[in-house]
Amino acid sequence: MGKSDKVKKVENAKEKLKKESGSRKAEAVRNAEAAPAAEPDGKAKVVQKDEKAEPVREAEKEERSFETRLGRHMDELKWLYMELYDSQEHFDDLLKNLKGFYEDRKASLKDLDKAREKDPGWYRRNGMLGMMLYVDQFAGTLNGVREKLDYIKKCGVNYVHLMPLLDTVEGRSDGGYAVADFRKVQEKLGTMKDLEKLADECHKDGISLCLDFVMNHTSEDHEWAKRARAGEREYQDRYFFFDNYSLPAMYEKTVPQVFPTTAPGNFTWLPDRQEFVMTSFYPYQWDLNYRNPVVFNEMMYNFLYLANQGIDVLRIDAVPYIWKQIGTNCRNLPQVHTIVRMMRMIGEIVCPGIVLLGEVVMEPDKVAPYFGTVEKPECHMLYNVTTMATTWHTVATRDVRLLKRQMEIVSSLPSDYTFLNYLRCHDDIGWGLDYPLLEQWGMLQVPHKKYLNDHFTGKLEGSVSRGELYNEDLVTGDARFCATTASMCGVEKAGFEQDEYAMGAAIQVDVMLHAYMLFLSGIPMLYSGDEIGQVNDYTYKEDPNKAADSRYIHRGKFQWDLVENIEKPETVQGRLFARLAELEKIRGKEKVFDASADFRIVETWDDGILGLVRESEDGKLIGLFNFSDEPRIAWIHEDDGLYRDLLSGNEMKASGVWVDGHGFFWMKRES
Repeated sequence: MGKSDKVKKVENAKEKLKKESGSRKAEAVRNAEAAPAAEPDGKAKVVQKDEKAEPVREAEKEERSFETRLGRHMDELKWLYMELYDSQEHFDDLLKNLKGFYEDRKASLKDLDKAREKDPGWYRRNGMLGMMLYVDQFAGTLNGVREKLDYIKKCGVNYVHLMPLLDTVEGRSDGGYAVADFRKVQEKLGTMKDLEKLADECHKDGISLCLDFVMNHTSEDHEWAKRARAGEREYQDRYFFFDNYSLPAMYEKTVPQVFPTTAPGNFTWLPDRQEFVMTSFYPYQWDLNYRNPVVFNEMMYNFLYLANQGIDVLRIDAVPYIWKQIGTNCRNLPQVHTIVRMMRMIGEIVCPGIVLLGEVVMEPDKVAPYFGTVEKPECHMLYNVTTMATTWHTVATRDVRLLKRQMEIVSSLPSDYTFLNYLRCHDDIGWGLDYPLLEQWGMLQVPHKKYLNDHFTGKLEGSVSRGELYNEDLVTGDARFCATTASMCGVEKAGFEQDEYAMGAAIQVDVMLHAYMLFLSGIPMLYSGDEIGQVNDYTYKEDPNKAADSRYIHRGKFQWDLVENIEKPETVQGRLFARLAELEKIRGKEKVFDASADFRIVETWDDGILGLVRESEDGKLIGLFNFSDEPRIAWIHEDDGLYRDLLSGNEMKASGVWVDGHGFFWMKRES
């Protein structure tokens, strides 16, 4: 190689390295200029590839990714943190640990983060279908769930919410929400390593995992609580301790009670300490003091630890209660939104592939703010709590007016807002309805709640529902309600009475409600067992740790013997599973079910039929749902072309549509 060739080589190398930066650029140029022209024999020197260089370059790229994400949020994160805590020391500690959790995040999760950064709406796609389940009731252990993934996929599910599974104490666990260790799985369910293996297997199958993150409180058996109880001031400062009742009394003047009958008051007296501690939920659940920056930091580290196990969706439990302030109701305070916003940014810095799901059991005007704004988002998804309760009110009254009003509220929100829709959850159904509006229609709050509870417990003549009250107040008569979807629809009653006609009607109600839920704007969520029509489990009364909590009536063991029937069309399981599977398959194929589609009501001029519309560049879809048990006509008049029912394939006009009792249509406009 001649001198001119060497010069040319160096110039080419320099040109190439202009695209690189910092010390790597300077070092590479120096190496190119210092390279020998040729070996003594005149042959070009063969340069051996540095096997260590590739990992180094990859590490530097990852470093830049983290720094870029941090830089994007740094100003706002610091401003909010200092506004809340005014502590540079604690903020520096937070930043140091964010970097540490990022470095600990394994390569497969970082790859998933990158893919989801390129597709930020991945969780809003029309193919997304969730299922919530208790690990022990579904498959015994986490490894058992891993062995049952084929069944989960058969259900069309690609998003699994594992109900609370972190370490707790039997008998005072609040269904797993009294967490004793945020980094340990309940021993009966497995280990944290088992959870990580399950997450890895789920990711291979395109399934996302959701886990509860209980931020508001810890169990009294948590290490912090034990050390606080032992008198360590540092740990007492992580909770709310008072040596007399004067300040608790001030709180009680304005703070509502969560469970006034089973756990009255917001404070618990500790005889061994001769002190009060704040306990908004149950006496064994101590509220965390987020005025203390140590609490915020440490809980964020717990959050990131769980994310690094492969969890895709973190469900933030009891979000509105996080911040406490005398003279307020300690609900939905501005500082709560500051904390959730910081949590969103921390996730986007360290693990941008995860999603925050907020549990906000409040009226609609209190729920929507937890989405934040388009510029400063908070939660990615929120539970559609009010719609669930309103749906069952509609089933009982056969009157869609209140549900229609709820749909108007939902449709008025930005399309970026994503709701998680469900017919029932692990908890009770509380009748938090719009009573001022109902009163205009002659439904007064106290008698109407009694009507609903009497209907769903089967006390009213003609009711097919079976279930039990929860948290009943014998003085006011107020109560909530618990049951499985199938039992509320009449499957339990029809099966007990061996009434085939009634069973057909019950299955039809069940399917119609699922069709309606699948049609709503957002992500649909099944409750494990609903896909096979599982009914109430009354054996909880035989367990002393559960007998007083009627919510366990719908948390029974999954009946695997019933799964054998899903291939038998003459059985209840076969009839229900097949029809739900058909709906889910259609939803997965039709892009107009994407959460970004416009969503609105269409007037049917009949108080028994709800009319909904989804519309996007992928088409227009009309959903009609008859909540009455008799045939009705939906007096719609959509004259923009012919429609085709996606279930039957029949072509039809979208005007004056005859809908059978508890019948429904998914009508798509033909192009």
